[in-house]
Amino acid sequence: MIDKDFCLSSYIAYRYICKDDVDFYEGMHHELFEPIPMGERVPVGSAAEIDEIIRRQFDKLYEKYDSIGILLSGGMDSAILASYLRKGSHAYTFTAQGTKVFNADEERARHYCQKFGLEHHFVDITFDDYRELTPVVMKRKCAPVHSIEPQIYKAALAAQKDGVEMMIVGESSDLIFGGMDQLLSQDWLFDDFVRRYTFLDPQRVLTRPVDVSGLFEKYRRGEHIDFLTFMDDVFSIESSSSYLNAFGAAGMPYYDPYARLVMRDELDLNRVRNGEPKYLIRDLYAMKYPEVPIPDKIPMPRPVDKVFKDWAGPQREEFRKDIDMEQLTGNQKWQLWCAEQFLQMNEPR
Repeated sequence: MIDKDFCLSSYIAYRYICKDDVDFYEGMHHELFEPIPMGERVPVGSAAEIDEIIRRQFDKLYEKYDSIGILLSGGMDSAILASYLRKGSHAYTFTAQGTKVFNADEERARHYCQKFGLEHHFVDITFDDYRELTPVVMKRKCAPVHSIEPQIYKAALAAQKDGVEMMIVGESSDLIFGGMDQLLSQDWLFDDFVRRYTFLDPQRVLTRPVDVSGLFEKYRRGEHIDFLTFMDDVFSIESSSSYLNAFGAAGMPYYDPYARLVMRDELDLNRVRNGEPKYLIRDLYAMKYPEVPIPDKIPMPRPVDKVFKDWAGPQREEFRKDIDMEQLTGNQKWQLWCAEQFLQMNEPR
């Protein structure tokens, strides 16, 4: 089914098209990530168990690949995975010249690479990269993309030049081990969660907005919402689809060891809400890096605040003329810019 207005509203609200059978244009079908079924995941209940299972995964990977690289930030998830790589492996950390967006990542990632003898590469992200690379990842996705996708695509191309055969990411750890502490911070009322999770209200920015709030109704429980199941079902698709698409556009295989795991015991929300998000991962990080403090959880940075600081806003007729750009975040501006680029790519005006 073709419904451009629905797809545009869904992307603006959720950063992906939430119905698998609806597309922007004829001959274009978006691809969504399919999480590994729970029955195929390995239950873990301690840092030691996670360590052992991930080590086994790397042993199997090294039976197949000679050169394995990693997307390495300053956070716990990729830092832990870096410890299983062979000395001399390639690690890629994002930078953005003229900004402080990646400062913490650069400093910590240097330490991780020095400790385990990894060859460290910095991948600088600029507005020129967004202009050049975004159309590539949009063409493969058949939809506008998340702002991390051009970054990942650029890193994947760099890794290919270095002879890397497989890239490692730690993207699933937050969802599996209770790292989304803001979304886990309370037992949400339905309407409050809808407002919190909607990235940008289509009615604020589109001339023909479509109500896409039905995505939440499946998870309504009276006045509340089953936010844990919602995140397992929805967030995993939205987030992981970005990695699937960006690496796919580059023709680079990638692997997420955390995606093969599941917590044996129910997530202890009290611990998460009292300063211990991802408490099992925190324990494992402390085992791997006893010499440094456990870092605070931060999403993968993107230099969108600086890049889109002075952008005037979209000009096509699909977008309202009275958008208050000063009230939008850099990520929201990115969504509008990317959506307009996608429309212009397929319907030049």
